[in-house]
Amino acid sequence: MGHLLGNAVRLTPHDDILVVGEGIETMLSLVEAMPGLPVWAALSSGHLGAVLLPEGLQRLYIAIDRDPAGRGAAERLSARATEVGIAVRVLEPRLGDFNDDLRATGKDALRQHLAVQIGPEDQQRLLG
Repeated sequence: MGHLLGNAVRLTPHDDILVVGEGIETMLSLVEAMPGLPVWAALSSGHLGAVLLPEGLQRLYIAIDRDPAGRGAAERLSARATEVGIAVRVLEPRLGDFNDDLRATGKDALRQHLAVQIGPEDQQRLLG
């Protein structure tokens, strides 16, 4: 996967905001819970920290897995984004990752959990 460094699986088109995280399953779980937000999957924690940020991005949500690798990747990506003036928020699951959350509690509970972490300027976009 080394040749993919900096790239991501673009599950939905981005605009001025983007949600990026590690695995495809995790990020598809977020699409299920918040279909109005653009979502990319980096495929690993190492790739998450290196994702190339698109032009015109104003707000970045980093969906982490609840482990040291996920937190470290979020710190690296957050630092890079902040350096170029992009506002950053980290989204944290209740369990190991957002796919675990979706399977354990369902999409409505996951959406409610995410709603308190999403900025007020993006609340209306949760449902699409």
